Amino acid sequence: MTEKLKEQQSIPVSKVQRAAKFISTGARVGGNYMKHYAKKVVNPSMNRDDLDKNNASDIYNSLSELKGSALKVAQMMAMDKNMLPRAYQDKFTMAQYSAPPLSYPLVVKTFQQHFKKGPETIFDTFTLSAVNAASIGQVHQATKEGKVYAVKIQYPGVASSVRSDLKLVKPFALRLLNMNERELDHYMEEVEEKLLEETDYELEVRRSKEISEACSHIADLQFPEYYEDLSGPRVITMDWMEGLHLREWLATNPDQTAKNRIGQALWDFYHHQVHELKQVHADPHPGNFIIQEGGQLAVIDFGCVKVIPEDFYTGYFSLIKKDLLINEDELNQIFYGLEFITDKDTAEEKTYFKNIFKEMISLLGKPFHVAHFDFADDGYFQQIFALGDKISNDKMFRKSKQARGSRHGLYINRTYFGLYNLLNQLQASVDTTKPEWLK
Repeated sequence: MTEKLKEQQSIPVSKVQRAAKFISTGARVGGNYMKHYAKKVVNPSMNRDDLDKNNASDIYNSLSELKGSALKVAQMMAMDKNMLPRAYQDKFTMAQYSAPPLSYPLVVKTFQQHFKKGPETIFDTFTLSAVNAASIGQVHQATKEGKVYAVKIQYPGVASSVRSDLKLVKPFALRLLNMNERELDHYMEEVEEKLLEETDYELEVRRSKEISEACSHIADLQFPEYYEDLSGPRVITMDWMEGLHLREWLATNPDQTAKNRIGQALWDFYHHQVHELKQVHADPHPGNFIIQEGGQLAVIDFGCVKVIPEDFYTGYFSLIKKDLLINEDELNQIFYGLEFITDKDTAEEKTYFKNIFKEMISLLGKPFHVAHFDFADDGYFQQIFALGDKISNDKMFRKSKQARGSRHGLYINRTYFGLYNLLNQLQASVDTTKPEWLK
């Protein structure tokens, strides 16, 4: 790394600089369209994939420099492999594993602010370079009295820039997610709340310890221990968990029995959180899991946790039941409660949206309708993606004057689609345990 680059990385990016950077990204994207069509005149064999690759690289590089909430949006979009064109998906997936790291002087400054001493004084050894850097913070490896730790340090200014970052990323989200502005604004408060929680490392430590202990009985799961005396508002110290990320582990060609074992641990982990704890690790992307030697699954990040309100839980999972034995009045009450329909809707709109959401939740709930489900079934995922395309392009949705669905559904849907995506990557076949009342 050049000295000039190190110097640039040690200077916090101001909001004005962030805005300028984002605007310049938009200009470059537009420029790439011009470049694409100019090249196509000379070389007619060029296709749209070349343009997508150029745009994806430009957008990802700019989001990486912004870090924080902006990069987190890229990470969230990459979780759905059919949400974006392939070039964007491939590039944005990098946000799940790595991002450009901060320079060491900023790491020392963060320690000085919270502990009044540098990391080299607190620990026996501390890596000068980050071993992993993602959207909100980066991880260094440290040792103390023979024990190995993972030390997560939050990027400076992330918490204070959440709101401005979301405003900056909004134009790209509108375009890439094919949503209208009313829909996006409806969920912005929920996204902002969750992102702010992710910057509260003391809250993360409390939740990590609470959920880890509550799930400690589940087979094939491992959790790091968290050290509050070595943690603070912008620093988390936990056990170092040896192993491979999902992508790396799958590259070793594990047998199907091993993949099913990891898949079952994932299903059981989420089942217990959603149905017993009513709060859930709502960030099921591959970077938050490590497969350890011996075939156990380590969960290493509880920054994003969704607490599930009881009334939302009851209504939502009532619709997932295979045999929906609910009379029309009760069904209408559930749809109103979940905000799928409102008093502003015409009779035609109410009928349409009830039918489409029954179809959507029934499809999401398909694994719940059987005792055993094979997530290697790509046909199932094609059904999901086809329904998603149908909804996003439907005129009834596009002309709707209001958002559809409770904001609580945003992270619950994200959690289940993220979980299903992981299980599909594993090609896992699992026993789909569920509460008695859902059978």
